[in-house]
Amino acid sequence: MALVLVLCLSGLQLILAADHPSYVAAVYEHRVLLNPNPGVPLDRRSALEHMKQNLRVFEEQTALAAQQGAQIIVFPEDAIHGFNFTRASIAGYLETVPDPQKVTWSPCADPLRFPDTEVLHTLSCMARKNGLFLVANMPSRQSCNRTSDPRCPEDGQYQFNTNVVFSDQGIIEARYHKQNLYFEAAFDAPLECEYITFTTPFAGRFGVFTCFDILFRDPALTLVKEMGIRQIVYPTAWMNQLPLLAAVQFQRSFSHATGVTLLAANVRAVEYGITGSGIFTPWDSLIHHDTEGNSGKLLVRRVPVLDPSIIGDRLKLVPFSGYQSSKEPENMHVWPTNSFNANHDGKHCQKDSECAEGTSYITFNSIMMYDNFTLVPLQGTEGNISICSGSVCCHLLFRRSDAREFYALGVFDGLHVVHGTYYLEICALVRCTGEHHSSCGGETEHAQTLIDFRLAGTFTTTHVFPGILGSGMTLDVPDHSGWEGGNGFYMSRTGMSAGLVTAVLYGRHYEKDKV
Repeated sequence: MALVLVLCLSGLQLILAADHPSYVAAVYEHRVLLNPNPGVPLDRRSALEHMKQNLRVFEEQTALAAQQGAQIIVFPEDAIHGFNFTRASIAGYLETVPDPQKVTWSPCADPLRFPDTEVLHTLSCMARKNGLFLVANMPSRQSCNRTSDPRCPEDGQYQFNTNVVFSDQGIIEARYHKQNLYFEAAFDAPLECEYITFTTPFAGRFGVFTCFDILFRDPALTLVKEMGIRQIVYPTAWMNQLPLLAAVQFQRSFSHATGVTLLAANVRAVEYGITGSGIFTPWDSLIHHDTEGNSGKLLVRRVPVLDPSIIGDRLKLVPFSGYQSSKEPENMHVWPTNSFNANHDGKHCQKDSECAEGTSYITFNSIMMYDNFTLVPLQGTEGNISICSGSVCCHLLFRRSDAREFYALGVFDGLHVVHGTYYLEICALVRCTGEHHSSCGGETEHAQTLIDFRLAGTFTTTHVFPGILGSGMTLDVPDHSGWEGGNGFYMSRTGMSAGLVTAVLYGRHYEKDKV
């Protein structure tokens, strides 16, 4: 009997032929057992005893994933050792991970080849015993000489946040050192950014990066846009920040915008606001987000192979091109689409004063994600509003089920400087948490209002990540999205079944990060 794999989300449906290659992937959101005193150094034996408690859970979950047919499993960042260490206090946890481009080694088959590699041995044997590829994150060291290397740290070693990939034979296939650190005093960033890939027999090539890396050009965008990688393994320890950057929210946006499969494994640490893992294709997702429970979660699902070297041009995935199942209708309900592209007097917004012409709406400012957004409130059950800041103008056409909840359209064009420095161009429709202007930008996972909308913006960057978040952390993708009129990007969505929490066009202007 012929088989057809159907991937369906919103109004977008992709039908793959029965002979389209696929594989089974797994990610595990781990409830990490933390060191209660991470600032206090432990000897090697004590550090190993701590890590073994987490590794025993890894062994259980790897076996469960293999029983469900998984061919690759991804574990989270910091899931073996925890976090909040100092450079000195993490010393007992460190292992040297040989460069697999220079050394072929299975720690399981040859455990005595390199000393003090007990964690590598355990992980290697997990992969070998269960016959699958395994991706894990661990702290590592690399010795250096300050005489020959003037950048060598004073303690004579580099310390890295490291992803290690093992083959189904337990061989170390890839090693990646995290480039973009996030409050990680224990670690060094590599002197040069690493662009790491590995090849599997079942799905071709994968790329590797970690957590905060996803917000930066290197290595994430370079792997996708310049190296053509369409499958990513992604260990993370992501603290959720609504309304724009919850873990599964941006994982969904990245996968959809770049046209990649993203295997995202997050740590589970509710006390730190950390949860949210998923298996994402450009069209759909299987996710876990739970802010109340204390147990881990294994996700397993079959996904299509996206490596162009295997599937050729059967699926044409162009990053940041937008996705449409058909041409956008000339009318959404009774609204002409050209009304989305102009303000009330029919002119495109070019500056703040023009945005205000022809409307009585009063703009206001509110802090959202530590940035000073300019916003305009939604009034009534339908409307057409615009707002600008700097070079970015945002236009919203909407119809909603009722007007009881407070929503606002916001814009930000500037350098984000809190908890990282990066340049943003954002158009965001957000549900405010209260009735006052200052509540716009607050965190909520819930909304009751159903909204049909078309959100458009003018951008000076070509890297725009569209995202739609529904009540209860329901993920969605646009019915239609893409570029129009040169520098305009839009998305539209009708018929959502959950109340709208956030609709965002999240633009990243990488070239301005150092401004």
